[in-house]
Amino acid sequence: MTGLSVAIAVVALGAIWLLAAWRGLLAARDAADATWAAIDVHLRERHALVPALAAAIRADVSSEEATLSRLLAARDAAASATTPWARAEAERHLVAGIASVTALAESHPALGGTAAFVDLQTRLSLIEDAIQSSRRVYNADVRLYRTRRTHLPGALLRRFGAFEDRPYFELDHTRDRAGAAPLPLVRAA
Repeated sequence: MTGLSVAIAVVALGAIWLLAAWRGLLAARDAADATWAAIDVHLRERHALVPALAAAIRADVSSEEATLSRLLAARDAAASATTPWARAEAERHLVAGIASVTALAESHPALGGTAAFVDLQTRLSLIEDAIQSSRRVYNADVRLYRTRRTHLPGALLRRFGAFEDRPYFELDHTRDRAGAAPLPLVRAA
């Protein structure tokens, strides 16, 4: 082989390596975005249940209007958050609001025994499980994306595309640090 052939081979291998790295970076970004969309669907399902939860409580415990107003405000803030970082923070407040409202069932036993409230609690619990499952997949995708984005050649290639950072979606650890209680599941006796 001549020197020119070797140079062409090296350039061709380098181009193939960069192209493979580019495609890997795109695939990792798109996977993180797709799993974020799955989380968003579950969060919207939870948002849709909040007014029904507030109505069920309002029907049996009219003295808790301030708590219900905070819950609905937290829902509105979570629904209007535009970035994943802002969304995670708003969702933490919503989870805390749901926990404070569902804790009312302990102080008002008649509320915890109503079929509508128990049904809402069950549905919220199922949605929470789905959110946690989707969150784990999303965080794994974000970990891969961040690794490809920060290591060579991704660190060089990210300058040529829309490869902004993606946050981890943390609800449990942040809630635990803040001292909020986990969501209780109230069952009919």
